[in-house]
Amino acid sequence: MLAPVIDLVNGVLWNYVLVYGLLAVGVFFTVRLRFLQVRRLPHMLHVIGRGTGGDRSGISPFQALCTSLASRVGTGNLAGVAIALGVGGPGALFWMWCTAVLGMATAYAESALAQLYKVRDENGQYRGGPAYYMTLGLKKRWMGIAFAVSLLLTYGLVFSSVHANAMAQALGDAFGFSRAQIATGLVVLTAVIIFGGLRSVARFAEWVVPFMAVGYLGLALWVVATNLSEVPAVLSLVLRSAFGLEPAAGGVLGGIAAAMLNGVKRGLYSNEAGMGSAPNVAAAATPVPHHPASQGLVQSLGVFIDTLLICSATGFVILLSGVIGDGNDGVRVTQEAMTVFFGEAGTYFVAIAMFFFAFTTILGNYSYAENNLLYLGGGRVGLFVLRVAALAVIVWGVYSKVQLVWNAADAAMAIMASINLVAIVMLSGVVVKLTRDYDRQLEAGKSPTFHIAEYPELGDGVDREIWAERDPG
Repeated sequence: MLAPVIDLVNGVLWNYVLVYGLLAVGVFFTVRLRFLQVRRLPHMLHVIGRGTGGDRSGISPFQALCTSLASRVGTGNLAGVAIALGVGGPGALFWMWCTAVLGMATAYAESALAQLYKVRDENGQYRGGPAYYMTLGLKKRWMGIAFAVSLLLTYGLVFSSVHANAMAQALGDAFGFSRAQIATGLVVLTAVIIFGGLRSVARFAEWVVPFMAVGYLGLALWVVATNLSEVPAVLSLVLRSAFGLEPAAGGVLGGIAAAMLNGVKRGLYSNEAGMGSAPNVAAAATPVPHHPASQGLVQSLGVFIDTLLICSATGFVILLSGVIGDGNDGVRVTQEAMTVFFGEAGTYFVAIAMFFFAFTTILGNYSYAENNLLYLGGGRVGLFVLRVAALAVIVWGVYSKVQLVWNAADAAMAIMASINLVAIVMLSGVVVKLTRDYDRQLEAGKSPTFHIAEYPELGDGVDREIWAERDPG
């Protein structure tokens, strides 16, 4: 009885509302912000270079970027890309790129809002995110509650089991580890970190995420460099397939539709732009410079790194190898592609990458869940229950793959994302004000600083102590 309802919700939301809604919102913010993701790309790198120090209230912008990347860069970058190419053809990679470029504007908007409407918790730590800007910016607490509950169910619980299952498969195939060994090791490692709270997750991500991303990109660059003569043909194949100029099942229109739908869906699933997940950690940062827009730029860069770099790396390795599966088993397709260039070591490389990508995703997802539990009023007892539950679903995920539960999580995430998209569009005027204020100061040669006194129309939803006129140093 329940399964058909869940399938219907997923079919409507994922195949129609979200795919087109996320793209439409991306176009909307791209135009309203005057292609901010393109014109400010060099400045994003400058902001990250400055933002390496936090304070008593917040983590550093670099830690926030790494924590959001910990969640973004996961099994979707390895298995998801392979599935998209298998089902949608090589052209799916092109539509992933388009999704990422538009998603950078959406990611900027939601994270700038999260910064503006952040608060301090009882320990003085910054907290914020979609649930907060729905409550404080829109004065619609019911939206915040619905969002927070959906996120808790998805990112806090079920998605950890998804990543644990993919990790167990890769490690079992490559190294022969038993499910019990994998479950025990995962639980111990995860418990050590999540019981330290958000700052513990951020410190771990700050060291591990750059290492895993650079290492994986290095392998992919080696593959591309040693097969440079074949790269133009691969790029041509991607473009021809994207626009139906390559033979595909379903004819020209069917080929375009399959490539676009799978590329967009997998791109959105991987980079999470507009989903409302990354803003939870974006709000926890002490921005450098002291302006909400600067953290928006940092998280926009996160989408660039996730999709245009890491997903592209997987896509090029698979296409250069000539190994494209039927879309049923993404992990094994990626492993087979790596073995073409590295022999048996390729299987180990993918298994190790899968471990780091999936493990850091579990930690990043937990940090989002913790933030929303506190929004809902969960105290120390609530946090303890969440942490134990997060460990329990990891064990369950290693041993089980209950498709109905995973489909239900997809439906909850779609609802969560739909609520968030409505909220950020309703608050788009605020995003434009923040962006123009930042641009004006930057073009005047200043280090942008946000003064709430200059924007009394924003009302009492903004914490005036956090954004009072002061020297952030």
